[in-house]
Amino acid sequence: MSQQVFLRDAMRKLNLTRDGFADRFACSRRALDTWLLPDESSEFRPMPEMVERFVSEILQRDHQAGYTQSVVQTGLRDRISANGRPQLLSVDQFTRESVGELLRVADIMQPIARRQKVCRVLEGAVLANLFFEASTRTRVSFGAAFCRLGGSVCDTTGFSFSSMAKGESIYDTSRVIAGYADAVVVRHPEKGSVAEFARATNIPVINGGDGPGEHPSQALLDLYTIETEFSRLGKLVDGAHIAMVGDLKYGRTVHSLIKLLALYRGMKFTLISPPSLEMPAYLVEHASRNGHVVEISNSLQEGLRGADVVYATRIQKERFVGEELEGYTADFQITAAVVNAYCKADTIIMHPLPRDSREGANDLSTDLNHDPRLAIFRQTDNGIPVRMAIFATLLGVENQIQRNMRDVTWRAPQHVGPDDAAFYTME
Repeated sequence: MSQQVFLRDAMRKLNLTRDGFADRFACSRRALDTWLLPDESSEFRPMPEMVERFVSEILQRDHQAGYTQSVVQTGLRDRISANGRPQLLSVDQFTRESVGELLRVADIMQPIARRQKVCRVLEGAVLANLFFEASTRTRVSFGAAFCRLGGSVCDTTGFSFSSMAKGESIYDTSRVIAGYADAVVVRHPEKGSVAEFARATNIPVINGGDGPGEHPSQALLDLYTIETEFSRLGKLVDGAHIAMVGDLKYGRTVHSLIKLLALYRGMKFTLISPPSLEMPAYLVEHASRNGHVVEISNSLQEGLRGADVVYATRIQKERFVGEELEGYTADFQITAAVVNAYCKADTIIMHPLPRDSREGANDLSTDLNHDPRLAIFRQTDNGIPVRMAIFATLLGVENQIQRNMRDVTWRAPQHVGPDDAAFYTME
C-alpha cells in the first residue's frame, strides 16, 4: 500500500485532522504533509518505519484488528449489496464504516486516476452505459473509470435510440442487456426505474440518476471531495456546516448527499431555496432524526454565513410538471461578490455540474472560476477514482488493484487544466 493511502486511511479511521494526527504521533505538521504527497512529487519524503509501526499499533489497539499494509478482504461487496445483489441503487446501502472503506479503495485508485499507473484487472469485462436521459459528464466519467481498469464500454443515450421507444418493458431490456454486459450503469428520468431495472438481473447495476430520486455515485464523490478538501484545511467532516443552494426539490444530487452526510456526527445543514423548490420533507426529517441541525432559509446571504461547504445546484426545469418557476431570482445566484461578502476564507464551493451559464439562469457564477475556494473541477476529477472504486468493489477485484499496477507508457500531464495546480489530488 502506498504511504499516502496508509496515512489517509489511518486519519479517516482515527477521525483526526492533520494537526490532530501530528500531535498524537509527535511529528511535525510539515513532515506529515510531505509524507502525504504522491511518490512522484519532488517534495515527497518517506515516512520513518518507527512512525508506520506506531500508527499500525494504535489502529490495532483502537479495535482495528486485521489492518495490514495490504488491502484486506473486508466483505465490503456483500455489506453494500442491494437485496443480496452487488448493485448500487441508493446511498441507504451504506453505513459510515462502509463509506470509509469504499473511499479507501478510491485512495488506492489515485495513481491510476492521475495517469501515473495502468491497471487491467477488468480486461475482457464489458460495461453497458444505458442513459435514457441526456448526460455528458456522468456517462463519460463512468466509461473512463471502467476503461482505466481495463474494461470496454458500450454506450447508448436517449429513449429514441432504445427498444423502450418500441414498447419494450424495463424488465425485458434489463434481462437482454445482462446477457451482453458484465455491469450496467442506468440513468432514467423516472424515480425508482433503476431499482426496477436491477430487479431483473443479478449482474452489477449502478444508479446513474433516476429522475428526482437519487444519484449515489455523485454523493460519494462529493463526500470524497469534501473529505479531501477538509484534509488540506485541517477540518473534519463531523460537525461541518453544509449550505445547499438552489433546486432542492428536484436536485437528486442533494437528496443523496444529505443522506450520506447524515451518517456523520453533529452536522448543520442550511437549505437555501425559494419556497417552491424546498427540500422534500422526508429528507429534512431524516437529517433531523439523526441528530443534526437543519435550517430552512429563503435568503442566500443569511444562509451562507458560517458555512464550511456551499453546494449549489442548477434548476431542474426538465422535471417540472405543470409548474412555473417562481421566486428563483438573481438573489439566489452565488457570485464572487456574494462569496466574498458572506463566506469564510476557507469555504469550499461545490456544484455537481453542469452549471447553467446562460443569462438569467442565476446558477453558480463563472466569475468565481479563479477563486481557489471553487472546487468544482477538483470535484469532477474525483469522480474517476470513486467510480473506479465502485466498479472494483461490485465486481470483486478491489484486492487485486495494487499488485496489478504498472507504469504508464505515455507522457502524462502535470496539470489537467491550464490554471490548475499540479495534478496531485491527494495532497
